[in-house]
Amino acid sequence: MKLAEALHLRADLQKRIAQLGDRLNNNARVQEGDEPAEDPAVLLAELDADTAELARLITAINLTNSRTVSDGVTLTAMIAEKDALSLKISLLRNFIAQASGKVDRYSAKEIRICSTVNVRDEQKKLDLLSKTLRELDVKIQGLNWNTDLIE
Repeated sequence: MKLAEALHLRADLQKRIAQLGDRLNNNARVQEGDEPAEDPAVLLAELDADTAELARLITAINLTNSRTVSDGVTLTAMIAEKDALSLKISLLRNFIAQASGKVDRYSAKEIRICSTVNVRDEQKKLDLLSKTLRELDVKIQGLNWNTDLIE
């Protein structure tokens, strides 16, 4: 199995586990004399099996990520860099939006609001960071589809 396939399987398992939680909650109580729509014992058994499979899969993914190296950098480090870049880009986008916002003045006597940074320069930096993030994401995706999962 390729790493990318394992990542898709992990996402599917996480969704299934969340749905099992909802189904368990929906069948936790019934009116006296009624039967639940689904047997909670069966749902709990499915939950046990799915969470065990998820733990096994996450372990294999993490092991594979830590042992997969490209240009001297592990996949784990690339993912960490991607996450950090994504966070930084998100914050910078919000900052630039705030810095570039116009404040309407009704008269020349009102206080003038000015940006604290050069928005054009900051936008260029953001564009460069976004390009770096896209390139890193493409590299990670390529590794995911070309790397066999270590089990």
